[in-house]
Amino acid sequence: MAKVALGPQTLIYPMPAMLVGADVDGRPNFMTVAWGGIACGDPPMVSVAIRHGRHTLKGIEQNQAFSVNIPAAAQVKETDYCGTVSGARADKARDCRFRVFYGQAARAPLIEQCPVNLECSVDRALDLGSHSLLIGRIVQTHVSEECLTDGQPDVEKIQPLIYVTSPAARYQALGQVLGKAWSVGRHLK
Repeated sequence: MAKVALGPQTLIYPMPAMLVGADVDGRPNFMTVAWGGIACGDPPMVSVAIRHGRHTLKGIEQNQAFSVNIPAAAQVKETDYCGTVSGARADKARDCRFRVFYGQAARAPLIEQCPVNLECSVDRALDLGSHSLLIGRIVQTHVSEECLTDGQPDVEKIQPLIYVTSPAARYQALGQVLGKAWSVGRHLK
């Protein structure tokens, strides 16, 4: 298979579509983030990269806390809206009709309609150039009851939304199951 060199690019597929929340000057605000993921298992931590100057980043810096809300595929319009409108000029929680709640830390807003919510405290922030990389320690995880199977999160019930970068620039749902992890490749030994 021939390869074409494209230069340094951020081509990791897929990217999770996350709604990152913070109180900014006392008002809940949410922004769409695709640059993020799991940063550590013990202690549980996530990473999110946010462009400097974003309204939500101001709230994260004010409170040293943020939420990561995993939207379902049915919330594609709200997710897109939160990525295209600034919370400095709009009340995104109101416009999207989000039911906002606060968890045990009570320092970052969470979205009730999202099937998975992570409460995070800022563990560290790194200035990487165009973005600030925030590492958040997960202090609590909330999962909608209807998205559990035998008490555990069920990805097929959660139906997480994913983002595919340019040139496609689109949202998608998860695709077909291809094999069981830690099993499907065993025959290669």
